[in-house]
Amino acid sequence: MYSLRVNCLCRLFIFIAAALCCVSPASGHAPQADDDTPDTLKVERKPSCWTLISPLGLHKEAQFDTLPYNYQRQAVPSLVSDAYCTTGNLGGEGQNEIFFHRRKRSDFFFADALYAWMPHADAQKFYNVYIPFTQVSYNTGGSKQTAQDRLRIDFAANAGRRVGIGAKMDYLYSKGSYTGQSTKDFIFGFSGYYRGDRYQMQAYYNHWNLLNKENGGITDALYITDPAQLQGGVSKIEPRSIPVNLNAAHNRITGQHLYLNQAYNVGYWRDQVVNDTTTRQIYVPVTKFIWTLEYKSGRHLFLNTNPEEGAKFWANRYFDNDQTRDQTRYSDFTNTMGISMIEGFRKWAKFGLSAYATYSLRRFTQPDYPVPDQENPEESGFTPLPEGFIPRHKDSQNLLWAGAQLTKQRGSILTYEADFRMGLVGDVAADIDLTGRIDTRIPLFGDTVRVAAKGHFRNTAQPYLMQHYVSNHFIWNNDFGKTRSFRAEGEIEIPWTRTLVSAGFENIQNYVYFDSAGLPAQEGGSVQVFTASATQRLRFGIWNWDNRLTLQTTSKSEVLPLPTLAWYSNMYLHFRAFRVLDVQLGVDCDYYTRYYAPKYQPATMSFCVQQDTKIGNYPFMNVYATCKLYKVRFYVMWSHINQGWFSHDYFSSPLYPLNPRRFQIGLSVDFAN
Repeated sequence: MYSLRVNCLCRLFIFIAAALCCVSPASGHAPQADDDTPDTLKVERKPSCWTLISPLGLHKEAQFDTLPYNYQRQAVPSLVSDAYCTTGNLGGEGQNEIFFHRRKRSDFFFADALYAWMPHADAQKFYNVYIPFTQVSYNTGGSKQTAQDRLRIDFAANAGRRVGIGAKMDYLYSKGSYTGQSTKDFIFGFSGYYRGDRYQMQAYYNHWNLLNKENGGITDALYITDPAQLQGGVSKIEPRSIPVNLNAAHNRITGQHLYLNQAYNVGYWRDQVVNDTTTRQIYVPVTKFIWTLEYKSGRHLFLNTNPEEGAKFWANRYFDNDQTRDQTRYSDFTNTMGISMIEGFRKWAKFGLSAYATYSLRRFTQPDYPVPDQENPEESGFTPLPEGFIPRHKDSQNLLWAGAQLTKQRGSILTYEADFRMGLVGDVAADIDLTGRIDTRIPLFGDTVRVAAKGHFRNTAQPYLMQHYVSNHFIWNNDFGKTRSFRAEGEIEIPWTRTLVSAGFENIQNYVYFDSAGLPAQEGGSVQVFTASATQRLRFGIWNWDNRLTLQTTSKSEVLPLPTLAWYSNMYLHFRAFRVLDVQLGVDCDYYTRYYAPKYQPATMSFCVQQDTKIGNYPFMNVYATCKLYKVRFYVMWSHINQGWFSHDYFSSPLYPLNPRRFQIGLSVDFAN
């Protein structure tokens, strides 16, 4: 362990030294303007960053990822959320147990379990910079047998003020602390935009290939909670010596997402005063015609080559006794046409208003197993196929929606956005999806209090694969009704007390979940969820204590289990050393109460309800030092420092323990070329 720490520290210091040679104190995103540059032009030369609001490509302001605060959290899988049900390894499957932070189930549900590690449309950033910007980050930890490494590169550059390009790469390789737990993820993408007076374009392409070994969990929880009971009094066992349920199984998710948004503005020219002696003409767009094209595809492969382990782990084998090779493909080709009245072209135009229509063609290809002889299933060892089973190896959907958007993105007091979409053709006919958000800023006591509200009403059909699915271990052919949900949330932020308080309520009818047998099921009644959260940051000189407390209640925990209380606490010293080194030195803790956490089913990459084992009531603590020197961020951390101090019951999902104590380091450098 000592040699491991020395090796990690040497690698970190070498990387820091190399980075400092490339980054000077005066480097930055934008050059200094000349003294005679007009003030209005100086403002325009500030770098900016934005994401897109679907489906019409409106801009939403975003932030550069350069803050040093809690930089170390990204290397600990259980810290994806304040309550995260996970298989344990970085890059492994997981489900957010803070319900209001959980994403809606996607059309390709296999990928939902890997949401934390995949690129997404609402997180795709576009940069407007005046000096090429490159950010390189590298995190590592663990021993040779449990190594965890992640390398990420982001690049952005401009060719004038109208054209920008970007590229990114994310490579994650983690062997995991337990047998059969390794992950290998490779993601890359490109982006670009053109912002002319009349014609505008923004596009990106992302590709991912995620490989996860599946061990089915350890064979007995006592190997963690009381190993002496299983080992004749020997109380210590190496994590990699703990037996697991599966040794020859893995999941692979591959996919791509192509997005192209084009718009043509119709408007007029007007004069703008630059200074007392100079005017210039600017183009004021009034109406925008929009076309958005999207292509998404995905492939899921589940492979298990050990039939003896498979026979013990799964109750059903419908097609193949020797191995399981389930392969499911999905594609979605979508076109959206819209017209928009642009906010702010006249003083009375205080909002933007858009109408659009979306057409989507979706295709699904499922495993095409030869159907075995079912006359004597007991003798052949196959599970009898469901009565009336007709395999649907290939199918497609033609879907059409009409929608409207209302937005107000300018203004220091009030901003809002609302989107309404109704299904017209196909399985989504009569679907309704209404979402909205309003944000106000109220001057009070010399500062500004922010009050916000958001919510949605949805009456939507189930994804195709939740209705029809074929595999070696699971088959379902459901006729689920539409799920109706109503959610309302509100929050208030008080800056002078550094307080953020929020509360929300949701009522769900016909909620769909995975039952204890690993099959989709629909709750015919209503499920209510109430949540309240408070974030409080305290500071006295260099001492800081940040706390985030979340309370949740669910009316039917047997179909929607949630931890009642989740708490993240971070106590640290924040100071500047040697006038240039920004230091955050502290300890943080993640805790949630015991509940019947979902169990993970590797064949479908789903989290299923269970009523046998409770998880939680365990504090997960990390000691860390995070620093920033000019454009360099780095951290050193002992994660899970409290292993074995208070309890040995450190599971995040039934039979899936958290990573043991480990030393980790990380580095991020912003290169201004």
